[in-house]
Amino acid sequence: MKIALMDSGIGLLAATAAVRRLRPDADLVLSLDPEGMPWGPRTPEDLTARAVAVAEAAAARRPDALIVGCNTATVHALPALRARLEPEIPVIGTVPAIKPAAAGGGPVAIWATPATTGSPYQRNLIRDFADGVPVAEVPCWGLAEAVEQADETAIDAAVAAAAALTPEDVTTVVLGCTHYELVAERIRAAVQRPGRPPLVLHGSAGAVAAQALRRVGAGLHPESEALGTVTVLLSGQEGTLPAPALAYAEGRLLQEVSPAR
Repeated sequence: MKIALMDSGIGLLAATAAVRRLRPDADLVLSLDPEGMPWGPRTPEDLTARAVAVAEAAAARRPDALIVGCNTATVHALPALRARLEPEIPVIGTVPAIKPAAAGGGPVAIWATPATTGSPYQRNLIRDFADGVPVAEVPCWGLAEAVEQADETAIDAAVAAAAALTPEDVTTVVLGCTHYELVAERIRAAVQRPGRPPLVLHGSAGAVAAQALRRVGAGLHPESEALGTVTVLLSGQEGTLPAPALAYAEGRLLQEVSPAR
């Protein structure tokens, strides 16, 4: 079995690690766009064109499924990717985990990029899935970029700034950008209020990984022997994980890079 994942940068690491943990025997193909990153500031048309190119590079390796490991690319490019690749290759997008977060009763904060915060896309998700639970939208200026570069000082500053914008009574935080899952514990520490119940964080990586395996009819076998290979494609050319990836546990899990079978 082979699962491909795509993003402009290392935001796909959280979902990649989740697949790796659920199926250590699966081969992985990671398709990145270092020449075009970041995708966030691009027009929807430009972003979609780049996402399609990255997806086609992954599709050439004949994966059984493709995970779009980026919230922004899911918003703008998912219909085009599915039109291009399905039904031969199922395409699984990444959506903020608003529904399970709201099920806890809230109040909820959604940490997302400034471009996503307040967008019709996110507002529609809140309307459809928050079920009346109070939701605060928190723009995280510079956090995805800092995580991408593994810039410790910038990460701390961006997390602190977003925490200052998060209401005091929040019980649950939705990580609305895949990069944020790589620094989840820093976010937890920054938002947790003294004397309050333990903060609940909701990312998307685990659910996305499980959905991809369901789409290909594969079971969850975390006890499998870790024989799966990892192939990294950088703007379509085989390469290695970007150095900042190794600053995170998810990246170190994938450090042994070899050609896919």
